[in-house]
Amino acid sequence: MLSKMFNIVLGKLYRFFDKIKLQWIKNYNMNLIASYKSKPKINSLNVRLSKKTHLGKNCNFNGLVVEGGGKVVIGNNFHSGKDIIIMTRNHNYDKGKFIPYDLTHIYEDVIIEDNVWIGSRVIILPGVRIGEGAIIQAGSVVTSEIPKYAMAGGHPAKVFKYRDIEHYEKLKNLKRFH
Repeated sequence: MLSKMFNIVLGKLYRFFDKIKLQWIKNYNMNLIASYKSKPKINSLNVRLSKKTHLGKNCNFNGLVVEGGGKVVIGNNFHSGKDIIIMTRNHNYDKGKFIPYDLTHIYEDVIIEDNVWIGSRVIILPGVRIGEGAIIQAGSVVTSEIPKYAMAGGHPAKVFKYRDIEHYEKLKNLKRFH
């Protein structure tokens, strides 16, 4: 009986401390990002944005880390799965002074347009643009531009389908955003 009560109390303590940690993560990221149009929804302890992150309205983060010192622009109505990595920096391997790379870096911006949904465990490499309304399948590695309305997946991510653009535009005009 005592061990059952201990487990209940311990569970409540864990949930209490998780709430405190989540609030700290939210505050940390809000003080870190460059700009936002509305306060983002940060729903995970695994969110780390950057000083060069610019957010639109209604951005929802369930686990996303920005790495490197490049700029990241995320449009309105963004939704992320868990364990996403956005990379904005690469080693200088082509014009450097050493092999395989030198101590300098190449920075490239990542642009994610409005109404994009990125599934869990996606990696986005430097210099990528993801077009409006695109959906990126879980587990993908995005190495190049993804066009508007595209559904893409794989390694490297390739377009395998397009959204119903007429239906998408109808919902957009009605301002039906999740």
